Amino acid sequence: MSQVRILNIQLNAKMGDKLYNCNKVGRFISNNAKNGLDLVIVPEFFSTGIDGTSFVEHPETQENSGVLAYFSELARQFSTNIICGSVIEKTPENKLYNTSYALDRKGKIVGKYRKIHLYNYLGGNEGNTITPGNTPVVADFDFAKVGMSICFDIRYPQLYKSLIKMGAEIIVSPSAWCIPSSSNADEMADFINCWRAFNVSRAAENLVYFITSNLIGINSRYLYCIGNSMITDPYGKIISNGQNSECAVYEKLDMETVRKLKKQYPIYSID
Repeated sequence: MSQVRILNIQLNAKMGDKLYNCNKVGRFISNNAKNGLDLVIVPEFFSTGIDGTSFVEHPETQENSGVLAYFSELARQFSTNIICGSVIEKTPENKLYNTSYALDRKGKIVGKYRKIHLYNYLGGNEGNTITPGNTPVVADFDFAKVGMSICFDIRYPQLYKSLIKMGAEIIVSPSAWCIPSSSNADEMADFINCWRAFNVSRAAENLVYFITSNLIGINSRYLYCIGNSMITDPYGKIISNGQNSECAVYEKLDMETVRKLKKQYPIYSID
């Protein structure tokens, strides 16, 4: 498959209301399904938001996950693959992971990535409750191999080198990229410029389509998620940007661009 139809969702999540947030995502998918969908990407913590401890108060298990069941049905209904943002996964050993699931068109789990690089800086305390993952994951979909990452992973280029060595042609990063809500306009602009640079760098250095699906809006008394969900091509050109509003961006990606470049510049084989 050369032309791949992507729906990249930027969401203003309602704190702690999984059903409300899932239904909102479902409407975005339904409203954009008429021309066909090959992959839908949803933000990190899309079902709960990140206010205080709300994202860990009601964790999911793979065997008993209302969120996964909901998205499995969406995948089957609209015959699309889905990267289900991230949920807090609880294991039988009572460990918590920040986990992103990849679902195929039949709603089957074909990839499960546990966030490796947790955000424990400048007031962030994700590592206080979440266990870091340790394994890079590439989901083998019917249109391409898709590397999986989550939010703060974007600062660690060695993870992405691992993904392209595993064959990734698209890399996704569901995110909840935030700034203190007290920040002024200049600080916001600087923060967005930094975020944009990460998107461009990860795409161009790995010769992949790089897709970030971010939350937007106030996510606590002191955090504002910046939006600016992007699809960036292998040349480092930003071909879509959700800017500062809730939205779902529909794009068609030419996978031959990636495959041609990877033959010309086999960077995945160079250390």
